[in-house]
Order: sequence, then structure tokens, then C-alpha cells
Amino acid sequence: MTAVPPLTVAGLRRCFAGRPPGGPVGEGPPAGESLIAAAVLVPIVLREPDLTVLLTQRTAHLRDHAGQVSFPGGRHEVTDASLVMTALREAEEEVGLPAGQVEVLGCLPEFRTSTGFAVTPVVGLVAPPLNLKLDDFEVADVFEPPLAFLLDAANFRREQVEYRGALREYWAVPWQGRYIWGATAGMLVVLRDYLSGRL
Repeated sequence: MTAVPPLTVAGLRRCFAGRPPGGPVGEGPPAGESLIAAAVLVPIVLREPDLTVLLTQRTAHLRDHAGQVSFPGGRHEVTDASLVMTALREAEEEVGLPAGQVEVLGCLPEFRTSTGFAVTPVVGLVAPPLNLKLDDFEVADVFEPPLAFLLDAANFRREQVEYRGALREYWAVPWQGRYIWGATAGMLVVLRDYLSGRL
């Protein structure tokens, strides 16, 4: 397995059309911990000639996941009508991406993290121009790796970290001095498997 064949916009739409996301994936929380519902937006930007994926670099002072690369997203709030709305709201709050600029294609399988979150990745198409306004408290920067790069299994590697006294493995993918790892890299692997029909 190397890369998912190049996908057109029409091909992406076909991949999600009428297709359920499937069961949960990921590590899951330690035994006995409840899950916190959350959602992220996986924004595929319609750049020419290559589609890209918008990612954020979190600020260094945050309590959770400081300095890490992530998708725009966060916890589900009771005022959100759905997890899709959670992802769209968070993307607008964090990077200033209006919900009306996102064509939602569908959802990937729920991704359960070792830190106790049940994250629904919401995949959407975004047409430029992007007139983003970053939330300076949460987001230090944004960047856009090519979708084709992120769908190539050859660019990913398995690494290990000790967490709560146990050795855990996670996915990582470096790109131009950035280091995408953990749940974000895991969700990119899920995206690849979903688009290739393996999920």
C-alpha cells in the first residue's frame, strides 16, 4: 500500500455520497473513562493544481495539546444541533472560516483518543480565497500540505511515547519542518483508508 489514487472533486463527492462512516476507530480511552464528544473539520481546499488540507498549529501556552498540529475543532456544546455543526462552529471560531464556505461531504468513523475524546472528523470542501482570521489565543499558524502527500502511506511512520505508565504507539508524518502526529495523523490515516475503500 502506498498512495490513494489521485482524487478529483467529483471523486471525493462520490466517495462520501450515501455512505455511512462505519464504526469507531483509534486507541480509545483507558479502561473506565467516559468519552467526551468532540468534532473536527477536515478542510480540503480546492487549490490548483493540487488539493490541500488546512491544518492549524496550536499556540504554545494552551493547557491541552500545546504547540501541536491539529484540525480546527473542539468539544461538542449543548447548543450545537449536531457534531457537524460543532466542527463548523469551531472552524469559524478558531480560524475564521465561515460555515457557508464549507461544502460538507460527510463524516469519517468516530476517532477515539487515549485522552478520552470521541472525535467525529467532518470532511468538507473549501473554495478559495480563504480570508482567515486566526484566534490568537488558540492558533499560532495555519498551513496546507497537499492532500496527495497526506494520502501516501510512505510518508507516515509509527512512533512510541510513554503515557500514564504505558508505552503507546501513534502515527506521525513530517512535512516541511512541521510534525503532524497523534490523533491528527491518525485521522489522516483513517481518511486514507476510507477513501481507498479499506474502511
